[in-house]
Amino acid sequence: MGSANGNGSRKRIGIACQGGGSHTAFTAGVLQCLMENLPDDTEVVALSGTSGGAICATLAWDGLVHNDRKLAIRKLQEFWDSMAAREPWDRIANQFLLGVMGLRDIMAMPEVSPYELPTWGEERFRNMLLRYFNFDELRELASKPGAPIIRISAVEVLSDHFELFSGNDLTVECILASAAIPYLYRAVSVPDRGVYWDGLFSQNPPIKELVGHQIDELWLVQINSSTCLGVPTETHEIADRRNALAGNLSMEQELRFIEVINRALAQGKLGDSGFRPVRVERIALDRDLGYGHQRCSQFQSWPRSIPRSYHREHFHSSDVLRE
Repeated sequence: MGSANGNGSRKRIGIACQGGGSHTAFTAGVLQCLMENLPDDTEVVALSGTSGGAICATLAWDGLVHNDRKLAIRKLQEFWDSMAAREPWDRIANQFLLGVMGLRDIMAMPEVSPYELPTWGEERFRNMLLRYFNFDELRELASKPGAPIIRISAVEVLSDHFELFSGNDLTVECILASAAIPYLYRAVSVPDRGVYWDGLFSQNPPIKELVGHQIDELWLVQINSSTCLGVPTETHEIADRRNALAGNLSMEQELRFIEVINRALAQGKLGDSGFRPVRVERIALDRDLGYGHQRCSQFQSWPRSIPRSYHREHFHSSDVLRE
């Protein structure tokens, strides 16, 4: 990843974080490494995220608006440590969820609405977010001139509107909305905005909006694989590939937008449009991680599984920074 622009100004970076459940522990590791090793001649001016990627992006953004990258590193570490199921009851509940999802891939299972289940899981998640974020303070910091921006995606259930929450209006409900997987969580009501489901149904992650902030490079943390080694034939393989394709659909469309802009600029067609060429760097999840890449493993929260992904990724993202 690059150095300063030819005119001596600092290179402006946007970071977009794709969603993908507990696989976004990978994103936490990438962001920790980037925050620790960010070159002096680069500046992160915009972040975006969806679902688990939104949480990671907001943790990193929290440190940046405080002008304290070490704070971002610490919060990313502590949040994912706290997400690991260490208590016996948490492990039982997590293993039950994984078992049910695995059975769905091989046999018909009765459907249970999240509205028929207790809300203790959602309440615990909300309390965890409130423990890590001071939303009143973050909204105030977001309004300061020159502060990096954050964009979090969700979809409004009743209108099909693709919503983007910004730092100026950020609340705990915004992050909950971006992570509200319909078959696990009830729709999240954001006051004066609407009722929302997971951002995986809208922009995964938001990219076009970062281009408007005059970035020179987009660093995309990608969870879903773009390629497949062979034609899926087993039921779980088909489900995994379908999930990856659906998760990448909006991402590839928004990357196509950057390609069109770059081509038009190279051909001199945009004149004084305000656009600038954007280089895209993908930091992709390694398929060979120890806990697997199947769809149900996105909900794995055993301690031996979550830390492995982000600690290992410190090595990979360090390699990317040296490019």
